[in-house]
Amino acid sequence: MADLLKDVPLKAVQIEALVVMKIIKHCSQTFPTTATGFLVGMDVQGNLQATNSFPFPTIDIPSTDGHHDNNASSNLAAAAPRAKVNTVYQNDMIRNLREVNIDANNVGWYTSANMGNFVNINMIENQYHYQKDLNERTVAIIHDVSRSSQGSLSLRAFRLSQAFMAAYKEGKFTTESLQKSNLRYQDILIELPLTIHNSHLLTSFLHQLPSKPPSQKLDLPTNLTDLLRKDRNTNSGVPLYPNFDSLDLSIDPFLEKTCDLLLDSIETHHTELNNYQYYQRQLGREQAKITAWQLKRKAENASRSLAKQTLLPEDEWTRLFKLPQEPNRLEVMLNSRQVEQYARQVDGFTAGVTGKMFAVKSNLLPHDTES
Repeated sequence: MADLLKDVPLKAVQIEALVVMKIIKHCSQTFPTTATGFLVGMDVQGNLQATNSFPFPTIDIPSTDGHHDNNASSNLAAAAPRAKVNTVYQNDMIRNLREVNIDANNVGWYTSANMGNFVNINMIENQYHYQKDLNERTVAIIHDVSRSSQGSLSLRAFRLSQAFMAAYKEGKFTTESLQKSNLRYQDILIELPLTIHNSHLLTSFLHQLPSKPPSQKLDLPTNLTDLLRKDRNTNSGVPLYPNFDSLDLSIDPFLEKTCDLLLDSIETHHTELNNYQYYQRQLGREQAKITAWQLKRKAENASRSLAKQTLLPEDEWTRLFKLPQEPNRLEVMLNSRQVEQYARQVDGFTAGVTGKMFAVKSNLLPHDTES
């Protein structure tokens, strides 16, 4: 039966509402430090259901000279899912859940993010650890605390693709290996659709809330004049009133912050590109030296052959010359995927601002005054 379930690909992720609330609470309390935890549930014909979650224990960093290193604590918290201590803690919790007959299958882990900055080496290593060692059918739940604080819940589910799993297992991210495998930065993560599920008891409670829909026919406005004639401070029968705050033309501060992060990622990409170009120049110079040495050695062997002397070895260049090592292309791929993530966020932020700008374009553009 287990083999049959493995053949069914994961199609979607379903999270209980209680799990969502626990993730939001944990990530909000530890913000801006990265929060991590593990998920338990079950796999139902390709639909991964997360029914419970538990945060990983926090690790206190001893202060040095009265100063606390926030970067060190954040890095340890980001690497917590693959720590040996937390693996033992996770196995103990799963064993206790099985004793009380509760869903105790490992279905993944969750982590917090800030402004969509989650595509990094820690996230990749954690997910690779889960998909390789613990359970192949696991997901990573990303909760963006900054985005959710504006009233729009940001909860996404990701998995590593099989092509990237094979490349990461091999550990070679060179230009030649990437060309052979045809692996691109778009192929690193696979996003699965995520839905939030309420229990039947909670659904029944929501249906019994003391708020009844209006029984009489609503007197809806037919034009703008009729709408303005309605008193917004009185209950005129219209359930929803216009929100004039949406007409504010100020740029979203999250858009500015995302643009700054996007520029930083592009600058990092240019730095990695310059490093690779430097490697190519170094490689070209070393190969030119090797070629000159090989031509010189062939000429020496030709003269020694005419003199009937012992020929010198022509593969001695491997000991005399050392080729520069190609930089790892994994960081470039992750940074490119992060740039794509920021670009999508900017596209989402500017959708509403662009519509407002087009609406008031005539007032923003300078007009020619008649003399």
